[in-house]
Parts: sequence; C-alpha cells; structure tokens
Amino acid sequence: MAARDRMAAVSGATLSLLRDAYERRDKVAVITFRGNAAEVLLPPTFSVHIASRRLARFDTGGKTPLAQGLLAARDMVARERVRDRARRSLVVVLTDGRATGGPDPVGRAGAAAALLADEGAAAVVVDCETSWVRLGLAEQLAARLGAPAVRLAQLRADGLTGVVRGAA
Repeated sequence: MAARDRMAAVSGATLSLLRDAYERRDKVAVITFRGNAAEVLLPPTFSVHIASRRLARFDTGGKTPLAQGLLAARDMVARERVRDRARRSLVVVLTDGRATGGPDPVGRAGAAAALLADEGAAAVVVDCETSWVRLGLAEQLAARLGAPAVRLAQLRADGLTGVVRGAA
C-alpha cells in the first residue's frame, strides 16, 4: 500500500508541477529507482500530455538503489545546465530514505546526495516513510542535500507546488 501511495504521489505531484511549470516555462522530469538501477521515466519536458501518458503506470517496490537515482538526477541537472545556463534546477526526491540496493547503500546514497548538492541544484525531499517506527533517513538525506524535508502525509496535490516554489 505504501508503494501505491508513493506512485500516486509521484504522478499527482508531477502533473501539478507541470501545470504550474507551464506558466513559468519550466521543465519537469521524473527518475525512478528500483531493483538495480535508476530509469528516466519522464525526460525533461514542458508537456502535461506526455507526462500524463508516461506516468499512467510505473513499477514500484523491490530494492531501492537510492544512490543511482541521485546520481541520475545529478547527471540530468548537469545536462540541462549545458542546454540552458540561465535555468535553475530543482530536484524533488520522494523517498523513505531507505537505501537498500548494492554494497553500503546508505553510505553511497549520502555520497551521491553530496555530489548532487555540489551540482548546485535546489532540492526538496518528500518523506514517504509510513511505518510507526520512524528511522528519519529521509530527513538525513535532506540534510545532505541542504534541502527541506516534508512528510508525504502533509501534502496534497497542490501542496507540493507551494513547497517547490518556496525552495526554488
């Protein structure tokens, strides 16, 4: 059920951000990470239509290669900076912070977060942790990124847009 909630949050948040971004001529992209790798689900786009088609369904669950997801975000930020130096990047990470893929997953995720932060992108971490016992890993990730952390339960579809505007 938590994975389904995250999937709905990603889809709703991305479409909400795209509607807002259209007015500001911003682009939105989505990178998912599961199993052993990160995948660009939605390349940077202005198009709400393309986003809604690509976000209609995607796989969740399994191991979480958080470091690969953060490194993929860093690479995308760097590529977009080359395309348009005036555009500022903002990375929104939806995670419970539980890195479970590969050797030393938490250490590698922290190192990847530091590399992403060094790239100069602003960030927001949406904490998707739903268990009764909170480990606080998403907050630790946010600290490494120099970003605010917001709990998923605190957001509505339009709530993320406000958080993102505040971070940008």
